[in-house]
Amino acid sequence: MRIYEELFIVKPDAPEEEVDALVETLRGNLTTLGATVDKVEKWGKRRLAYKVDKYREGSYVLFQFTAAPEHVHEFERRLRVTDAVLKFLTVRVDETMKRLEKRKKERDKRAAKRAANAPAAPAPGPAPSFAQQMTETPAATPGMPKES
Repeated sequence: MRIYEELFIVKPDAPEEEVDALVETLRGNLTTLGATVDKVEKWGKRRLAYKVDKYREGSYVLFQFTAAPEHVHEFERRLRVTDAVLKFLTVRVDETMKRLEKRKKERDKRAAKRAANAPAAPAPGPAPSFAQQMTETPAATPGMPKES
């Protein structure tokens, strides 16, 4: 079983009740196929980057679910034949999560190695007071003429 995200755009002239009914039927279809729906987010109406079927905006819906690849094909087929859906995109998320976890482990390993190899820093002493700083002779600054 793999983790997928499915983002689809519903026609903007579809009433909110129709969008809710579509989401519930798709959720029911996934569960009958044997998938588990982890998250459903309705993003609402947003402007599209370009016209799709003469529409400038659409209602976005995001599904996150765990399923086998053949279940995803069936889910995509149902989205394709649904008239209210303008576009959809399916992304396999578990590969990305594995890659990020691997990078995090490597980063933690390097940080631990650096911490073990770094010498212990000496504790800083108390800072000199303003009066002490004014009474001390200035150190030779490179590029400045020497005072006689």
